[in-house]
Amino acid sequence: MSFHEIRFPPRMSLGSIGGPERLTEVVTLANGFEERNTPWAHSRRRYDAGVGMRSLDDVGEMIAFFEARRGRLHGFRWKDWADFKSCRPSGEVAFRDQLIGKGDGSTTVFALSKTYRSGVETYVRPIVKPVEGSVRVGLEDDELQDTVHYEVDATTGRVIFATAPDLGVDVTAGFEFDVPVRFDTDSILTSVASFQAGEIPDVPVLEVRL
Repeated sequence: MSFHEIRFPPRMSLGSIGGPERLTEVVTLANGFEERNTPWAHSRRRYDAGVGMRSLDDVGEMIAFFEARRGRLHGFRWKDWADFKSCRPSGEVAFRDQLIGKGDGSTTVFALSKTYRSGVETYVRPIVKPVEGSVRVGLEDDELQDTVHYEVDATTGRVIFATAPDLGVDVTAGFEFDVPVRFDTDSILTSVASFQAGEIPDVPVLEVRL
């Protein structure tokens, strides 16, 4: 899958709308009870980039970005302002934010993830597009120095240790991240008169699985 390591302008995604969606298959039985199932292990996010357009210059910049991605052909990074940190949106990223694994004395590569909790239920979301320079990693209660003890592949969300963490040691990380997406249309319809009258173009954006 072709993916461009470039982020949609954050100032324009700031005003967008969207979020996660799930696919749930519901079958109503003859007795009125339901059977529910899902073929998806992970949610998929949708956004409308058009809502963030505030001027004709923004529309022009968005069209240029769309053309450079060849419409739906190439993926890109998207900042979801409601969910872009390993901590709360109002918090500061810390190396203890997320448990990403436990050492076994031999594994040197760990994948970034974010755990969502509500009551006793949890959902672990893979993070494959961390923001370069934002990742902080620790072992137990000690923060490690990047480029010395570990490296981060910002294109895959993997942390590579120089030396495998010891058996049973908690491996934690904090980070900012983007959502891998693509445009969900091959055409954008714009009108200067309509935009000046308050109408905005519809520019759907869809998360892609990598």
